[in-house]
Amino acid sequence: MAPRKVIITCAVTGSVHTPSMSPYLPVTPDQIAADAIAAAEAGASILHLHARDPRDGRPTADPDVFMQFLPRIKQATDAVINITTGGSSLMTLDQRLAAPLRAEPEMCSLNMGSMNFALFPMLDKPREWQHDWEPKLLEATRDTIFKNTFADMEGVLERLGKGCGTRFEFECYDVGHLYSLAHFRDRGLVSGPLFIQFVLGILGGIGADPDNLIHMKRIADKLFGDSYQFSVLAAGRQQIPLISIAAAMGGNVRVGLEDSLYDGRQLAKSNADQVRRIRGILDGLSLEVATPTEAREMLALKGGDRVAF
Repeated sequence: MAPRKVIITCAVTGSVHTPSMSPYLPVTPDQIAADAIAAAEAGASILHLHARDPRDGRPTADPDVFMQFLPRIKQATDAVINITTGGSSLMTLDQRLAAPLRAEPEMCSLNMGSMNFALFPMLDKPREWQHDWEPKLLEATRDTIFKNTFADMEGVLERLGKGCGTRFEFECYDVGHLYSLAHFRDRGLVSGPLFIQFVLGILGGIGADPDNLIHMKRIADKLFGDSYQFSVLAAGRQQIPLISIAAAMGGNVRVGLEDSLYDGRQLAKSNADQVRRIRGILDGLSLEVATPTEAREMLALKGGDRVAF
């Protein structure tokens, strides 16, 4: 029997961590492009991308900033480009959709519901802040909600999915999100092969431990049978342990500085460091890394020649 192929997704910068937390967090278009390209060369077949304001590193939804790095990444790699529709809990839905609707990518993330998305515990660690916006953004998550109502999600599926041929990384932060996805499946608004990202370890969602991962997999099996692929994202120090378990359970994996700033006990100096780390573990499990072409086939994507950048 041929070894199973495992998709490595790399989430390059996100909107969770701030520049003061690591000097290696890519924030300018040049840095995001370089880090993404290096991650693809290290073995990531999907690149999950957010944008940052190049002046101070704060999260931005500006399509013009996205367009400063999307074409460069596409020209330099064959990786699948996956653009966030989550952005930040402080952005409106229209802001979050501006770049994906302009770029018409092969894949976008889609958070499967409204939720508390708490980053304020990061304030507990003393540090010197480079920018005033950093502690303010973290504190703001104490009293804000990430909003994706059923109407919001229907609109994303219609405008991006039907309108642009984009398929989705369905980000499920708790068990109820799996049932919401099954609801859309039952209505015919989504179809397999579904790509479901189990997100563990965000305060407001399910905790990052093996029992919860097993439970999420059990419920997904019950709801979706063999019509889905799953991947695992674990926040912070649980990143590598839980995605290693996921790979052994038949899943795919996600790394990147969006999810954890570390490579072992040290700050990761690049996203590629984390890709190489999980690739070594996959090799030890006798698993093969999927190429971008294989990932496209596994997830029924439209192809990199049908995007708008």
